[in-house]
Amino acid sequence: MQTRKWKLSVLDQTPIRRNSNATAALQESIELARLADALGYTRYWLSEHHNTITLAGAAPEILIARLAAETKELRIGSGGIMLPNHSALKVAENFRLLEALHPNRIDLGLGRAPGGDRLTAQLLNPSNTFDPQEYIQQLHDLQAFLTDTASVGNAGGGKVKAIPSIDTKPELWILTSSGESAYLAAHLGMALSFAQFINPVGTAEAIRIYRDRFRPSAQLDAPQASVGIFAFCSESEEIARQVQAVMDYRLLSFEKGRFDEIPYYEGIKDYEYTDAEWQRVLFNRHRMVIGTPEVVEQKITALADAAGVDEIVLATFAEGKEDRLHSYELMADIFGIQPRGTTVK
Repeated sequence: MQTRKWKLSVLDQTPIRRNSNATAALQESIELARLADALGYTRYWLSEHHNTITLAGAAPEILIARLAAETKELRIGSGGIMLPNHSALKVAENFRLLEALHPNRIDLGLGRAPGGDRLTAQLLNPSNTFDPQEYIQQLHDLQAFLTDTASVGNAGGGKVKAIPSIDTKPELWILTSSGESAYLAAHLGMALSFAQFINPVGTAEAIRIYRDRFRPSAQLDAPQASVGIFAFCSESEEIARQVQAVMDYRLLSFEKGRFDEIPYYEGIKDYEYTDAEWQRVLFNRHRMVIGTPEVVEQKITALADAAGVDEIVLATFAEGKEDRLHSYELMADIFGIQPRGTTVK
């Protein structure tokens, strides 16, 4: 067991299992949040995705409200809200309301990607031009609404207020997979989470740039960073091998545009990869850590050391709910995070 101080967090993409449905996926999220709270995880983030039948999380702000009510100390938030899909004022009001309900427990993680395809993004926000400069302005406007200050996007010198008016603020995080948004997080004084589960290249460099360029803000006086990765742990080498096989296929299938496919081991175990596909599989394995406790401890420790972070955000897929939840239990034990006891509502 590790003696260093670790923070472990959860990224829940609310996966819908084969032969199951969204209702069951959301009930599993409730169960996982309660478990994470009891185990001592730091935060529990929910992703925003659209136009796919394999995920249930189209509106993180709604599920955040439910999960925060189901837990006691766990920070609950978005990982993330895809800001170009929304009005900055509406996002500010949603998260001020959540923060008012659960003071000092709400995270607002922000991303620029659409969380789906561009057609869907255009329907979500018909004024979205996909211009990066508009995203930057939205970030400025959001900060202004959360601090009751004027901004370019708040015409009239800040006359429009995001309600309710409260004394605390949600933590602001910028999510990045390319490293480009590391500059924005540093400039705006927001926390940064690098999505290695999307892109395994450039993690350490992006976080170094972020720390070097960080400017304190009203929300954050020192840099704060984490790394997100797909992860699965089991005492059984065979179960870990099967999860690895499914994840290999899942990520490759996603790259081919098959967003609604739900792979399972018996259905893909005999699939023969072409040489080009196998090269993608090997590349994608840097987006995940899968194995027995000894393997997982070694690889995640190396990842955290290379990136210079003490917080890892774990996104876990498994064919069975029990294996998924047990993986989070094993991670907590491996890295010695302190349990809070049973969380019962």
